[in-house]
Amino acid sequence: MRRPRDKAPTESGMTIHDIAREAGVSIATVSRALRGLSGVSPATRKLVLDTAERLDYVISPAASRLSSGRAGSIAVVTPYIARWYFSKVLEAVERVLRPSALDLLLLSVGEPEDLHAASPVRKLRRRVDGVLVIALSPSDPHVQAVLDLGLPTSLIGLSAPGATSVRIDDARGAMVATQHLLNLGHRRIGLIHGRSLASHFVAEQQRYEGFRAALAAAGLEPDPSLCVPGRFTVAGGEQAMSELLSHSAPPTAVFAMSDEMAFGALRSLRRHNLRPGEDVSVIGFDDHDLADLLDLTTIAQPVEELGTVGALSLLRLLEDPKAVLSDNVCSIRLVVRGSTAPCR
Repeated sequence: MRRPRDKAPTESGMTIHDIAREAGVSIATVSRALRGLSGVSPATRKLVLDTAERLDYVISPAASRLSSGRAGSIAVVTPYIARWYFSKVLEAVERVLRPSALDLLLLSVGEPEDLHAASPVRKLRRRVDGVLVIALSPSDPHVQAVLDLGLPTSLIGLSAPGATSVRIDDARGAMVATQHLLNLGHRRIGLIHGRSLASHFVAEQQRYEGFRAALAAAGLEPDPSLCVPGRFTVAGGEQAMSELLSHSAPPTAVFAMSDEMAFGALRSLRRHNLRPGEDVSVIGFDDHDLADLLDLTTIAQPVEELGTVGALSLLRLLEDPKAVLSDNVCSIRLVVRGSTAPCR
């Protein structure tokens, strides 16, 4: 006789009955929490997920696929893997999916200019039940290729019709960063962006718009000679700051579009015997794990929350493909540290 689905043991021998008994909640609550459904408080969901992880609860993929008729996996489409933001998002996504029967298929599409003869997204057809897209531009052909699959789709760091999404207001974050420098009396403000200011990276586009808007509100225009690329890397940020310092009229403050580029900028200042904050102010964006250690003023974004909400949203769509789509906007905040100070 076939076991009832909720009583099927996992590869570790555990069932949701064990999870329910250990957590002190009902079997139905455990089932809804593990599937990412609504009707479960955040505290209870965390209790269930923590209990499942502690008991090594992992559903047998083979059994789950046989009982559900699904592929048993979801795809994550991302331009990068190793960079801090993407690795933190992926860590949160994996944490949400860990107790479920879903495998994770990672598809890195690389830089926007890395063209493929055929979209690698086509490989996903019939191999996955849903897709998570991280920080691609809505106009990127990979995004449209994902949407054309007709699968439940959750977007992280962007929004588009036909998918649920979670993001921050990147333009507002850049405005807050730039306004902080303006409030300190800085008027000659440099910008370290990623690549070309025509970049397909949606966050970069929006952060540049926010930077321009804050300057415009102060009656200023960005100086193109003070806007230099840093490729979203520490080495790139260091090179960009060195270029800014070699300018005939260098900036008194710099907004770097990512903390990693800001770290490079700080290193460049020190190599030029300049003091961050006292000689040149620097503000970043992200609140990287090392930002506090390096005393970097930055715009903090809830990266792990973005991954968690994106993954839970996809699980809800897998359970109910007709669920209402939503565009969730998470809050950002200014974290002031020693790398910014009043203009001297």
